[in-house]
Amino acid sequence: MKLVPTLSWTIPTEPPEALDERLLPLLAAIARTGSLAHAVAHCAMSYRAGWGLLRDYRRALGVELVRLERGRGASLASAGEQLVEATAAAARRLARIAPALAIEVGADLRPTGHAPPARLRIAASHDLALAALRDALPAAAALELELSFMGSLLALQTFAQGNADMAGFHVPMGVRAAKERAPFLRWLSARRDRLIRFVDREQGLILPHGNPGRVKSFRDIAARELRFVNRQRGSGTRLLIERRVADEGLEPEVLAGYANEEFTHAAVAATVASGGADAGFGLRAAAAEYGLAFVPLVRERYFLAVRAAEVERPAVARLIDSLRSPLFARLAARLPGYQVAAAGALVGVETLARAGRDRS
Repeated sequence: MKLVPTLSWTIPTEPPEALDERLLPLLAAIARTGSLAHAVAHCAMSYRAGWGLLRDYRRALGVELVRLERGRGASLASAGEQLVEATAAAARRLARIAPALAIEVGADLRPTGHAPPARLRIAASHDLALAALRDALPAAAALELELSFMGSLLALQTFAQGNADMAGFHVPMGVRAAKERAPFLRWLSARRDRLIRFVDREQGLILPHGNPGRVKSFRDIAARELRFVNRQRGSGTRLLIERRVADEGLEPEVLAGYANEEFTHAAVAATVASGGADAGFGLRAAAAEYGLAFVPLVRERYFLAVRAAEVERPAVARLIDSLRSPLFARLAARLPGYQVAAAGALVGVETLARAGRDRS
């Protein structure tokens, strides 16, 4: 097996402490996106983990690496820019000499009979159970999920264009399912695709602990002039928000902060918990994680889209088996508002026609 050198930075403490391997990718993602929420999603981290990582290294290094400004996103501070630029320069130098430094050790260090994990590329709307499953699967099922979190519609578009093995998206369960499912069906084919049942989950208003404003609706948010934090355009949750606001006879402009967007459920909850907003909309589980109040408004069903021709592929079969396993049931049981009774069931695209009224 060939071994090649890699680049890392070390703080000269006693003993020396290597930088967390997540830090530099996070800084690079912030530089590209201008948003901590977008950056942590790109790096498959929770908002809390990303924020905590930056806080810990501000203390360890004694300097700010990132500037976070409400309403203006995130940007690299001078020290952050220096670290990213120095890393890029060192990586270029290492790339030139790495071939000469590589060494061969033995024929194969893997134990006989242990194949590397299979991998699935999944473009998906952000979901806490899906992230938890990704972390549990490599050891449990020899399967790696390469998750790219984005809006539901963009996930389906990415899948339809052949740039992902699967797409994760969610649709509301209610009497007006026909209108709700139309944007999703644009990217799906009844002949070409199949759907895998994943979870049912609960979304609603996320509010400060104890709900001091006694908020029960978007109309209450507007009437009390509370600051709202929104989800990004194109996300399935943003479509839900727009529908609920319209159903209550409101114009989006009457909600203060409607233009302020976050990329994940956790980021919305963290914004409310930190006092950056007075209300948001997202998963019950995200509100519970931060000890926040929750007003349920929508039950929804989350599906994984896959090509019919790929259903028998070993990696897909392993995923389906994992969704039907006690492991996944235990993972989901930790998330308030989640149900997984039919997880792993394979259904046709026409099932979306019933998603609005089927509560099984």
